[in-house]
Parts: sequence; structure tokens; C-alpha cells
Amino acid sequence: MLDLPRFTAAAVQAAPVYLDPAATVDKAVALIQEAARHGAGLVVFPEVFVPGYPYWNWTMTPVQGSPWYERLYRAAVDVPGPYVDTLRAAARQAGVVLVIGVNERGRHSLGVLHNTLLVIGSDGELLGVHRKLVPTWAEKLTWTPGDGSSLRVHRTAVGPLGALACGENTNTLARFTLLAQGELVHAASYIALPVAPEDYDMAEAIALRAAAHCFEGKLFTVVSCSTISPEMVDLIAGEDQQVRKQLARPRNALSGIFGPDGRAVTESLVDEEGIVYAEIDLGRCVQPKQMHDIVGHYNRFDVFQLHVNDRPLRPLVLPEEEA
Repeated sequence: MLDLPRFTAAAVQAAPVYLDPAATVDKAVALIQEAARHGAGLVVFPEVFVPGYPYWNWTMTPVQGSPWYERLYRAAVDVPGPYVDTLRAAARQAGVVLVIGVNERGRHSLGVLHNTLLVIGSDGELLGVHRKLVPTWAEKLTWTPGDGSSLRVHRTAVGPLGALACGENTNTLARFTLLAQGELVHAASYIALPVAPEDYDMAEAIALRAAAHCFEGKLFTVVSCSTISPEMVDLIAGEDQQVRKQLARPRNALSGIFGPDGRAVTESLVDEEGIVYAEIDLGRCVQPKQMHDIVGHYNRFDVFQLHVNDRPLRPLVLPEEEA
């Protein structure tokens, strides 16, 4: 008899302690513990939560933002490294599957930073290191693209889990790659984006993307988005009233949990800090799959085929490594 997991999911909506990795990891650990006390088996954090998002790319010229890039690089996370070890220990002690975004420092070059999602098992094992495939728009000033080697679905205590960062959730082929590996739980990590064009409703866009992936794939999505604290506004904007106004824009963040019918399982959280909890029963994915299974009977693999280059891309291959 097939026994599909049932568990409580927690979507964290919070601001980092901006550009302070140690304090941000401490805050993450406290939030993990809080979620575990509420019975969570899965805890999802925002994109690049440690130690924050490079908003200066949107509010400054590249020349003005360059010293901020250096500041972020110095505050970034080594994978593996001590901050990752702390997060692994927190997941193990709380008994939760953890997804959390970090700025990952490049090993071979001072010009490489990755927007990375860590997937950590309830036993503390580092299951996945997913580097955002394509930085979005102004983000290209900060992050180096990842590769297809990290487009993986992980077998976890809460079921087969995949994760994408922010705009990747609009990438149909990236999403299909996860679905085709049997994904039933999707973690979607975002940042608050008050710096988007004026006609762009970030909260609505996040909900739309989550609903689409759930409805198409007949699965659950846990969405976690960051917020912007007053301390962040003071640091980023200073005395620039236009930027301060921009960073205070409403409906720039949404966190929530969506089911296989595309609907929110519970009320989502907009703009404010907090944790959204919901009960997930993966058994609810079975009957909808009978209607539309786009990675099974409702596809034509004799007509369509997706080829994914899953090899890690490296700047240097030495002769002895080719042997």
C-alpha cells in the first residue's frame, strides 16, 4: 500500500540582518526552532536570505554599487563552510527539512558570487546546492549564472522536493525538469521587490507563478519571500527620499502555500514578517494526476523531448581529470 507523506509546512517571511551573515544565520536558527515548535516538518526561507539581496543594483549606477558588491562578497557564505554547518545542525536538531537561500562565494574567483538555494535534510545532510541559472535583470551585476547540475529533486522525509529561486519559477523548462523527476513538493524562494516597475505587483506575480506550477504539475508549492526592514531602508537609501519611498512600496512580498488545484491552502502573508503554516497531504496529488499528468500519460514523448545538460560547468579541466 502506497503511503504518501503528510506534514506541516512553514513558509518564512522575514528580513535578514542585512549584510551580517552571523546575525542572519542566528535569526534563521531561531525561526527554524520556532517553526519546529509549531510542528513543521519543512521550513522554507527566502532567496539569498544570508546575508541579503543587492538592492543597490536597482538604485545606483554600477560604479556607485561596486563598493557594495565588495561588501556583499566579503559577507557571503562558503559552501561548505561554518555557516552551512550551523544551518545543518539546526535542521538536524529541529528534525526539519530546510530550504534556505544564501549568497555563495565563488571558490576560484573574487568576481564570482552565486544566488544559491541550500536543501538540507532532517538529518542535517546537505542534499542540494542549487545555483540560480539566470540572474534577473539588474542582478546580472552581482551574480554568476549556475548550471544544470543542480536541477535535482531530492528524496526527503517530506517527499520528493525541488527548489527554484525567484524568477526561475517562470522558466517552464526548469520547472518541467523538476516535475519530470517526480517532484511533489516545490520550494519557491523570493525576495521583496519594491524596486520593480511601477505597474508590477510582486505579490500578485508570486501567487500567479505558484498557482501555475501547482496546477500544471499537480503538486504543492511552499513560497517564502523576504521583507525589507527599516534598518535596511536606512542603510540602502540614506537620505535619498526617492529611494526611501521606493523601498516602502506596498505589495512587494508574499509568502504562502499552494495546493495541486492551484489554490492557496491557507491565507498568504503580504509584506509583513511572520511564518505561514499549512498541513500538506501528498495524497491530494494522486487524483488530479489522473486528469492531467504532463510528465506521464498527458504528454507525447514521441513528439516532445527535453534534453538537459546536467554536467557541472568548470572554468578549468586539468589533463589528469580527463583520464
